[in-house]
Amino acid sequence: MNKKILAVAISAAAISSQAFAVELYNNDGTTFAMGGHVSVNLNGSEEGNTEVGTNSPRINFTATQDLGNGFTVDARGEWSLANFLENGENSFTTRLGYIGLTHDELGRTVVGTQWAPYYDVAGATDMPIAFANDFLYAGSDFAKIGLTRADDMISYRNGFDFGDAGALNLGVAWQGASTTKVVGESDEYKDRVQLVASYDFMGANLGYAYSTGDVVRAAGKNSLDFHTVSASYGSYGNGLYLAAVYLMGEDKVTTVETDAYEVLAAYALANSLNLSINYETAEAKAEGIAKETTREELALQAEYNFASNIVGYTGYQFDLNDENNRTTDDKWVIGARFYL
Repeated sequence: MNKKILAVAISAAAISSQAFAVELYNNDGTTFAMGGHVSVNLNGSEEGNTEVGTNSPRINFTATQDLGNGFTVDARGEWSLANFLENGENSFTTRLGYIGLTHDELGRTVVGTQWAPYYDVAGATDMPIAFANDFLYAGSDFAKIGLTRADDMISYRNGFDFGDAGALNLGVAWQGASTTKVVGESDEYKDRVQLVASYDFMGANLGYAYSTGDVVRAAGKNSLDFHTVSASYGSYGNGLYLAAVYLMGEDKVTTVETDAYEVLAAYALANSLNLSINYETAEAKAEGIAKETTREELALQAEYNFASNIVGYTGYQFDLNDENNRTTDDKWVIGARFYL
């Protein structure tokens, strides 16, 4: 059995502009690179005014060192540039900060704030620039739960290549206890663990991710569990790409169960024009209360590479959630992203 790492199992770790990083130094097994991106766009909606905005700008620095015998250590720091279009303070906030150790056969271990193994599965539809997988980032404590970027995590990934029979990717991770402050109270998250597995075969990928750990709320202490299943075909930005994600969450303290779905279909033409449509919905149900739709959206989007590091994008998102006489608010955006 031939072991490989850094195949699909850690693809999420490379999404954050790694492909566009500029190598500033490379000598005797040591490298240092800078990456990231900035963007400007016009945002508008039915209920709001048109505004100048940005889309998740960030800057990162990555260093690697070849240790010999197949081992490489790398370190990355990445910061959000939230206020780079405005005068203001606190422009830099941490997005990523970790040290990783990689071996060609033994796998990869990462310690710090990172893209979690869970996101390797759950991020299959989180691809378009303008509108994508919003339910994964719901709430201010998403990084403490660790379904996307994860604070203070230790993770391990490895892959097993079976040739024409496909490839198996595995991941495990652990997070220590943390606390989130909210108005009048706080949520305390105990140790969290996640397990991830996916299989690649003939351009298709099927994955499953599980995350569990106790949470202490005002109502008591119990587990907060998440299951995600995803399926995808192709590579986003290269011809046909199809993906679907289903997430089931259960908060046993508040007895709230959550179901969320997203499907994405995209096709990139030879001239780099990438057209996509995605549909996303989320539902919540508390014990003794009828299920309620909390999110339902459909987006049409287009992206085009004006240069290898400049992407123009536009999208229109239809708000379909009119449950309980809620007022819908369609949104649109047009902008450009410059990769550093």
